[in-house]
Amino acid sequence: MSLQVSSPSESALSTAAEKRAIYLANLLDVSKRSPTTSPWLKELRDHATVRVQEQTFPTTRDEEWRFTDLSALLQTPLVAVEQPVVSLSLEAIAPFILPEAKASQLVFVNGKYAPHLSCVTDLPEAIVIGNLSTLAGTDGERLRPYLAQQPGAEEVFTALNTTGLSDAALVLVPKGVAIDTPIHLLFIATASNTASNTALIQPRVLVVAETNSAATLIEDYGAIGSGTYFNNSVTEIWIAENAQVNHTRVQRDGHHAFHIGKTAVSQARTSRYTCNAMSMGAQLSRHHLEIYQTGEQTETTLNGLTLLHGDQIGDTHSAIALTHPHGTTRQLHKCIIDDRAHAIFNGKVFVPKAAQLTDAGQLNRNLLLSSKARVDTKPQLEIVADNVKCTHGATVGQLEADEVFYLQSRGIDVSDARQLLVYAFAFEVIDQIAIASLRRTLAELVQCRSMGLRKAKI
Repeated sequence: MSLQVSSPSESALSTAAEKRAIYLANLLDVSKRSPTTSPWLKELRDHATVRVQEQTFPTTRDEEWRFTDLSALLQTPLVAVEQPVVSLSLEAIAPFILPEAKASQLVFVNGKYAPHLSCVTDLPEAIVIGNLSTLAGTDGERLRPYLAQQPGAEEVFTALNTTGLSDAALVLVPKGVAIDTPIHLLFIATASNTASNTALIQPRVLVVAETNSAATLIEDYGAIGSGTYFNNSVTEIWIAENAQVNHTRVQRDGHHAFHIGKTAVSQARTSRYTCNAMSMGAQLSRHHLEIYQTGEQTETTLNGLTLLHGDQIGDTHSAIALTHPHGTTRQLHKCIIDDRAHAIFNGKVFVPKAAQLTDAGQLNRNLLLSSKARVDTKPQLEIVADNVKCTHGATVGQLEADEVFYLQSRGIDVSDARQLLVYAFAFEVIDQIAIASLRRTLAELVQCRSMGLRKAKI
C-alpha cells in the first residue's frame, strides 16, 4: 500500500482554492437576498445562480486576471445593503449634479432607486425611462427580450449581478426619436467608515435605442463618505439599425472602494456607438467593455482615461467583435499613473473572415509620473479576414525633461510646467465629452492630481 503526501505548496493551493470557493458562495448568498416578486425576473436570477455556482473566483492564474490581484477583496467581508435612501437630500448630491441634465436624471443610492432625488421632466413623453420596479408591470414584456440577454452574461461577476437583480435603471428610446437632452444615471454609494462589514452594491443599467433613434447617456458612479464598499455594476446597451448612442461612463468611487464594471453593447446595421470611459476612483477597479457587431457598416469609437495615484489598481479590458463587413472602430485609451499605482490595459479586436473591409485602429498611451508607477499593456488584434485595414500600438513614457525645460524657458515654473504637460496628455480624451460641465469637472481633477494634491475631492 502506498501513501501519497501532498507537498506544502499543494496544500497551500488547496487551502486558497477553498477560501475562494467559500467567499464566492458567500457573495452569492448576500446577492440573492435582494427581494423580487416578478416571476420572469426570478427565472433570470435562478439561471444566473446556476452560472455562478459553476464557476470559480478569479485569480492571477487566469489569463484574463493575470495582472489584477483580487486578494484584498477576498479579505473583505460583504453584507447586503440596508441603508434607506430617503435620508439622502438633494443638497448632499449637489456636487454630482450636471446643470445640463438637472431635469433628466435618475438617481440610485446604494443600488436602490431614489425617486425623491430623480427628475425626468425634460424628456419626450414617448421615451420609457425609470427603474425596473416601476416599469416591469407596464413595459415588462417590452423589456424582457433585452434584460440579461447580452453575450458574455455567464462571466462570474456579471452573473453575480443578475442573481441579485431586483431593480435597474431603464432607458428605452422609441423609433425615430432623437433626444437632445443628456440623460444622467447617477449611482451614489453612502458607505460609512465605521461599518464593520463592506456593502455589496450591484447597480444595473439597461438602455435600448430603437431604429433611427439617438441619445446621449452619462453613467456616473460616486461616493458620499469614506467607507469601503464593493460596486459590481452591469450595463447593457442595445443599439438598433441606424441608431446612435453617445455614452460617457465616469467611475469616481471612494478611494477605499472596490469597483468591477461590465458594459456590453450590441450594435445593429449602420448603428453608431461612442463610449468615453473615465476611471479615477476606487482602490481597485476594473472595467470590462464588450462590443458585439450584429450587422454591417457599424461605427464604434472608444475613448478612455485612467487616472491613478497612491496604491490604486485600475484595469481596463475591452473586446470588440467585428463579425460583418464594412465595420469601423477607433479606440484610444490613456493612463496617467503616479506613486505606486498600477494600470492594466488589455484591448482585443476580433476580425473573422466574414468581416471583410474592416477599418480598425487601437492605441494605448501611458504616462508614468513616478519611478514606482507600473503599467501592463496588451493591445491585441486577431484577424482572419484578408481585406482589412487594422492597426494597433502602445506607448509607455514619462514627462520629457526637454519639454519641461522648454516651458521653464518661457517663464513657467517647474510645477506648473509638469501640470500643463499632464493636462495636455489627458485633454485629448476629456475633450471628447459632450457635456461641458462634466468636461470642466474632470479637467479640474486632472489638474489637481498633476499638482500633487492627493486628497483632491473625487
